[in-house]
Amino acid sequence: MLIGIVSDTHGHLEHTRAALRVLQERDVELVLHCGDIGSIDVVPLFDAWPTHFVFGNVDSHEDRLRHAIESAGQTCHGRFGSLECEGRRIALLHGDDERRLRETVGGEEWDLVCCGHTHVAESHKEGRTLVLNPGALYRATPHSFAIVELPSMQVSTIEVV
Repeated sequence: MLIGIVSDTHGHLEHTRAALRVLQERDVELVLHCGDIGSIDVVPLFDAWPTHFVFGNVDSHEDRLRHAIESAGQTCHGRFGSLECEGRRIALLHGDDERRLRETVGGEEWDLVCCGHTHVAESHKEGRTLVLNPGALYRATPHSFAIVELPSMQVSTIEVV
């Protein structure tokens, strides 16, 4: 199973659309958005997949965003999300709450922790946990997102041009 991980769209539709075209080409089955959605206009772009959203520090209109996400039939987790796919436990959060991010990663409860906030793509292992930041689709050089193959946990970081 392939899952797409995006973050920090900040309401920027052009780069989000470009990333989603690649997700469609790669036959991704599920998408996780790690926050800083930025606008309700971003939400319907994800209609092709079941998508899980968390809020980031720029998502100041959480009530409006939550309504848009739930009205689109998607899942809104608030500031912290968790799910299980292909036998893997996955947590998602934005990452601006550094203490919560450290506790989530350090707890060794999760196979995969997805976060954003820094606008820098990177992945590394901490104990048994793979920590993944897909980068950002706005205010980043380069713009990027990630695809994770489950259950193998193989990560591909993809630049959007």
